[in-house]
Amino acid sequence: MIDPRTLMKKALDHLEILGPSSMEVPVAALILNSKDNLIACSFNKNILKHNALAHAELEAIESACRFQNNSRLDGCTLVVTLEPCLMCAGAILNSRINKVIFGAWDEKAGACGSVWDVLRDGRSLHKVEVIGGVLENECAELLSNFFSQKR
Repeated sequence: MIDPRTLMKKALDHLEILGPSSMEVPVAALILNSKDNLIACSFNKNILKHNALAHAELEAIESACRFQNNSRLDGCTLVVTLEPCLMCAGAILNSRINKVIFGAWDEKAGACGSVWDVLRDGRSLHKVEVIGGVLENECAELLSNFFSQKR
């Protein structure tokens, strides 16, 4: 397993594609297979696609499923710069991702330990290992800067 900090740095580097003038909330997601090979990467595309479902996690999951030619991502790891929301947590469970590594906590909508803890809920059919707060300050600062420029 690659060090979570190294993986989060890759996710943060992926956000450079957006550039400072982007209207998208700066969240990036990567998916690695069981051999730690990168099989998908994406970022939020809600505005680009005019679609409330176009979160970075869902975009990456869709891409990884196409790449694997399978709706299940057994053995895969999702790395995302912001704690997944409830919608994304459901997709993570349904796709059978084994591990989630995230950066900033989302105290308003997080579903991996902040508001809810869906991925580790004992009633879930699939259990997911969760590592939160990886490069938390760097990830949170990107979001804070983005929203302060919007206000």
